[in-house]
Amino acid sequence: MTIDVLLGHDAVRIDDEVFTTLLDNSLAGTYRGYERALESGRIKYAELIDLSRKGDIPYSLFFAPLSLVQKQVETKTEKLLAGVSRDTFSIGSRSKVELRDVELIVKDLIRKQQLVRKHDSSLQRNTIVGLLRNDTPPVDADAARLMSAIGLSHDDLRACRTKTKALDLIIDRLEANQVLVSRSVQHYMPQRLSHVKFSGMTVRDNKVPYIFLAGGDHGDDQEPVGRTIFTLTLMAVLVARRIFAPMTWDGGSAEIDLGREYNIAGAMLMPTARVKALNPTSLDDMKAASDEFKVTASAVTVRAMRLGTITHETAGHYLDQLRGEFRTLPKGGPRSPIHPENAVRKYNGRELTVRMLHALDSGSISPGEFCRSICLNNLKPSRLDDLRRAVG
Repeated sequence: MTIDVLLGHDAVRIDDEVFTTLLDNSLAGTYRGYERALESGRIKYAELIDLSRKGDIPYSLFFAPLSLVQKQVETKTEKLLAGVSRDTFSIGSRSKVELRDVELIVKDLIRKQQLVRKHDSSLQRNTIVGLLRNDTPPVDADAARLMSAIGLSHDDLRACRTKTKALDLIIDRLEANQVLVSRSVQHYMPQRLSHVKFSGMTVRDNKVPYIFLAGGDHGDDQEPVGRTIFTLTLMAVLVARRIFAPMTWDGGSAEIDLGREYNIAGAMLMPTARVKALNPTSLDDMKAASDEFKVTASAVTVRAMRLGTITHETAGHYLDQLRGEFRTLPKGGPRSPIHPENAVRKYNGRELTVRMLHALDSGSISPGEFCRSICLNNLKPSRLDDLRRAVG
């Protein structure tokens, strides 16, 4: 099988496996021009050049032997994916994430890490990465140490009027410490996640590690914002433990041993002394405490069980009830469409966006390159003022 590359009235045939190998392993593989070429078996030379530029592919490789192309792609992928483990980090979950399911997003986030390192000389070595590598301190001590390092207190969280405000606060404090936070925005990422169920991932970098928060249904029947707060905190712990991998966790699991990372995250959001002072035992107690701690009632239930406030059997009963209640809640109507500048800000994270806008203003990066590399061509140069307003 071949693809005809059209140049005027002439056509040059290239191996369709070379074509798909190069584009399936790049951002350009998500563009409509690629799909049209596969459907028709033809592509204009100018369109091929455009796809190669979008995918950071030397266009001469389209005319190279398949064996050379496969070797080039393999070498590049190995180098890029050194920033994330191929093994899924799972807590109380049987789900496993294949790296190929999120590979283009990983590559894009790593590319952005490289860009901000290149264009921002003010970046310092990250103080959060590896902060909690030692297993000997008590869990509560590690929780307090990480909270202090990111400049977050329990009083700060309790003062937030809503869980959404609390989530924004945690993100702000992490990003103030050069831990970048990206959130899933369908249609504004280089890869669709509709068929993948996972919580998120951490991507290695000694200066600007990335946390990616997956959206959508995680299958454990919990209200989304409270769950996301625990997920984000748990992934901050992974960064501090120098663990970089796709992650899944079951937010309603009552397993006896959920691991040190889970316990540290629990102690950060639901401090031992406060949980014991509240002494939650009824389901209503769990719900009331969830509002104070800005997590789900399920998270409070598991934490109470682990601290001995309730039994494992009672916790399991409460978790079943909470799942049932969640399923009966009205799901609401269709969501309002997200403005492109807000989608770009959410997927990149505010900190990355602001730092790269500074690079744009200094002339270190051109408007066209900014729109291609940072906005994935979802914004044109004429819309960059909208992005500036979105990041404040």
